[in-house]
Amino acid sequence: MLATGYSLSATTELSFADAVARVRGALKENGFGVLCEIDVTATLKERLGVEGEPYVILGACNPPLAHRALEAEPDLGVLLPCNVVVYERGGETHVSAVDAERMLSIVGNDELGPVAAEVRARLAAVVDSV
Repeated sequence: MLATGYSLSATTELSFADAVARVRGALKENGFGVLCEIDVTATLKERLGVEGEPYVILGACNPPLAHRALEAEPDLGVLLPCNVVVYERGGETHVSAVDAERMLSIVGNDELGPVAAEVRARLAAVVDSV
């Protein structure tokens, strides 16, 4: 797994479809549900007529952790849900998840530290699973 300035990423030998399925399962195993799914490829084709490689955004939520975070910082909803992306580029399948610790550090609320660390650890497990 590679940690960038804002994401946790990995490349996998899995096909795009298999990677999406594996990520969905890993999210569930780590206490997340998928609140929304955005097929970026289909949206760009429909709205712009642009062809592209497969790219999907899964908006994931762990309700107990989201509740704790929102109790500490009600405006935090603008940064939710936690996005996990699966995409194909140049014949390789990639998986990336938001680095919750980096993202929540911009809020400046120390109460969010433990929640952010737990979310990061769980999403890192998801990325590592592919």
